[in-house]
Amino acid sequence: MSNFLLASIGRKFLMSITGLFLSMFIGVHLAINLLLIFDDSGELFNVGAHFMASNPAIKIMEPLLGLGFLIHILWSFVLEYQNWKARPVKYNKKDRGGSSTWASRNMLILGALILVFLVIHIINFFWVIKFNPHSMQTVTIGGTVMEDAYTLVADLFKASIVYDIFYVFGGVLLGIHLTHGFWSAFQTLGLNNKNWMKRLQFLAMVYAVIVAVGFSVIPLYFLIKF
Repeated sequence: MSNFLLASIGRKFLMSITGLFLSMFIGVHLAINLLLIFDDSGELFNVGAHFMASNPAIKIMEPLLGLGFLIHILWSFVLEYQNWKARPVKYNKKDRGGSSTWASRNMLILGALILVFLVIHIINFFWVIKFNPHSMQTVTIGGTVMEDAYTLVADLFKASIVYDIFYVFGGVLLGIHLTHGFWSAFQTLGLNNKNWMKRLQFLAMVYAVIVAVGFSVIPLYFLIKF
């Protein structure tokens, strides 16, 4: 197993598995976050956030999620370095553009920008909710006392146009990253025949647009309405 992971195909396999795992998380995360714009009272989002924070299965998944992010990020740098060593002379830009997308040629740059976005996102929300909940207001919904995560998120988006633009930019970057990463993960796992690849590339584009628009519409909602 160790020899497999040290080989190029092993590293690509691990990138694919962690990438698909993170893609599923992104879908769940987006579904919860969209509750922000469907109920201005904040109850729907607070119930969803409380469920994610208190559910035993989610608590077990949190360290696995963190590990998945760590492996995916580190492996991306390893693979990029590997590719750079394999072709020290850069390909002609015209030739490369004809056979690959901009996203596929710039996955490392996209990943690095998304990492910056992720760190700031964690500082703004996850770190506060997880490690400093006493700094937050509390609400009682259905007899259950919970942290007012809605106010934490809504106040940031209402108060700062800079953060609104930053989060829209982050959502778009994530969508662009997924246009290549989603289908290429399946390709690495062996689903690379002509018919399947066309379907997966289409599915990747649809999913990427949903993610980009979904995450972008949330800060825009608070910016425009409030």
